[in-house]
Amino acid sequence: MTYGKHFAAAVAAAVLFAAAPALAAGDAAAGAKVFKAHLCFACHKFEAGKNGVGPSLHGVFGRKAGEAPGYSYSDGLKNSGIVWTPENLDKWVQGPQKLVKGTKMMLAKPVTDAKDRENLIAYLQEESTK
Repeated sequence: MTYGKHFAAAVAAAVLFAAAPALAAGDAAAGAKVFKAHLCFACHKFEAGKNGVGPSLHGVFGRKAGEAPGYSYSDGLKNSGIVWTPENLDKWVQGPQKLVKGTKMMLAKPVTDAKDRENLIAYLQEESTK
């Protein structure tokens, strides 16, 4: 391989890694407990297309906010331009109303502890791709 080919391969790899969602560093098993303790399960399921009070979380990472099929979102969320990344979900679970004015989502218990949010996001990443 010539220098140009090595460079092109390195650039291609960098682009692929940059496009992939970052994996949360948290503990998914601990995140499952946060999901339960903060009552997320009452409104959200992980099965594709199975919406409840809240939309399905299947495939949530990398999806634009307000675009889960078959769920009726607020105009504010649909027009927010947010893409669900670990960073945006970290902000979201602290208080959706702070991130998107007029969203329908209300949290029973905002996730204020940073380690709990990290663990929750690790759990969401694991479960939303099954």
